[in-house]
Amino acid sequence: MEKLIAGIARFQNEVFPTSRHLYQQLAEGQQPETMYIGCSDSRVLPNELMQARPGELFICRNAGNIVPPYGEILGGTAATVEYAVQVLKVKHIVLCGHSDCGAMRALMSPERLVGMRAVSQWIRHAERVSAVAKELHGDLNDKDFLNRLIEENVITQLDNLLTYPCVAAKMRSGNLQVHGLVFDIASGEFVMLDRSSLTFLPLTEVVERRKTSQPVEG
Repeated sequence: MEKLIAGIARFQNEVFPTSRHLYQQLAEGQQPETMYIGCSDSRVLPNELMQARPGELFICRNAGNIVPPYGEILGGTAATVEYAVQVLKVKHIVLCGHSDCGAMRALMSPERLVGMRAVSQWIRHAERVSAVAKELHGDLNDKDFLNRLIEENVITQLDNLLTYPCVAAKMRSGNLQVHGLVFDIASGEFVMLDRSSLTFLPLTEVVERRKTSQPVEG
């Protein structure tokens, strides 16, 4: 705890003074354009990865960047999505998975969850992910299968996100876009989902395609 307290002190003495005006503005309210849905993993820091300043990302994090289908669990994730879309009127939702995801490892080996009832129930929202990955990638070794599982999870959770009435309505009107990303911790690289082909492309390739106006659906 001493390390955290020291960090707070550095923030107050060194960081906050240089951003005082920004924080004073944010004290009156927030208007983020982007909602970020990601994993709780301590190695993945959304604001650092996106180089976003305070007030730019509305963040929802949980084990496995999971979005339960609308109506199954009206809990924290559902409430956060609704608030972001209906109240804050975000223009983008980014759903980001990451390499070496513990939740996806648990999906591969559910026997590890004995005695963790809450985790077991939560992971069930990704059962479709496991079935699809086994059908499409069942012949891969464990490492490669885990990587495909992580990608399939992003696809599934985006599909679940579209079951939310507010999300579907805003997307239909053109006022909201959703994007799927996977971050590789070791290399710092990102891949982005092309929803038209359900394949993940290097982010650099996506940027180049957009420069030349080739359609890539995030």
